[in-house]
Amino acid sequence: MSQRLEPSGRSPRRGLALALFLLGGLAVCAGLGVGAQGWTWPWTPGAAVPAEVWLELRLPRSAGAWLTGALLGLAGALGQALFRNPLADPYLLGSASGAGLGVAVGLVLAHGLTPSLVSPLWPWLPWGQGLLAFAGAWLSLMLALLWSGGLAHTPRLLLAGVVVGVILSALTSTLMLWVPQAWVGFQSFMLGTTQMLDLTSLAVLAAGLCVVLCLVVLDGPALDVLSLGEDTARSMGLPLARTRARLIVAMTLATSLAVSHTGLMAFVGLAAPHLARSLVRPPPSALPCWSLLTGGLLLVLADGLSRWWWSPLEWPVGVVTALIGGLYLLYRLGRESGGQS
Repeated sequence: MSQRLEPSGRSPRRGLALALFLLGGLAVCAGLGVGAQGWTWPWTPGAAVPAEVWLELRLPRSAGAWLTGALLGLAGALGQALFRNPLADPYLLGSASGAGLGVAVGLVLAHGLTPSLVSPLWPWLPWGQGLLAFAGAWLSLMLALLWSGGLAHTPRLLLAGVVVGVILSALTSTLMLWVPQAWVGFQSFMLGTTQMLDLTSLAVLAAGLCVVLCLVVLDGPALDVLSLGEDTARSMGLPLARTRARLIVAMTLATSLAVSHTGLMAFVGLAAPHLARSLVRPPPSALPCWSLLTGGLLLVLADGLSRWWWSPLEWPVGVVTALIGGLYLLYRLGRESGGQS
């Protein structure tokens, strides 16, 4: 009888996963209609939007927002499962501060160069800043690993990540004080934006998500063992250092790709795993995939809302995600507190 009941127990989860994926697709399609005049369907007779507008501008923003949210949700789930901390987010090891330092260095170099040197480099400036942000995120991880003495001691690694983040943030603030005219560009990175996404960014984010998913599929089952505690995992023969190293690489790759393309999106990586747990109670090995779906849906909805709410003005997407994610976490906290009382 248990064998007969097993497929029926799995089917609701599969149906919910499919529903989340389809809702994300519908939200991406709805984003194609959000423009300076509010929301209109791109193919409305008499008000049709040129194909290059929705294909080269709106599609990369909407689909790229879903991919970015998926990467952040997946990274947040890995962080919470790896460190067994529900407050962990993708920026736990200082990657946000490292990416911010990379962007600050790029902006300072751009504003410090003479106009004759900047003008030939201007088309490549967004890509250069993205690469510097990507490199800065990995630099923070390397420094955290160096100062913590490796992966053997988890609390020491977390403390090193916090310290690295503080130091790199201080260096970033120093650069902004040194070249204050770079602050406007840096503010866009800090608040989070999808304006810089294009078709090339879309391809990079999709390829990166596939790579991270492969790493999670290979090492994800180890999260179930790690959830029992490090001593238990070690007694079961799990190679802790190698497994944790590969999963931290996957987490950092997802975070650095997202941050280098859209800046800092607050609360997505923290709220997405909690939203996934509220919908279904997945085992730790399945949590990253569920958080991928909830994170993608959360960010694409926030992106559409940020462009539609005050059109033709546009809110920073990171502000919208902070409001949505923060209010949701407060709601969850209130429910749990009420249940305990």
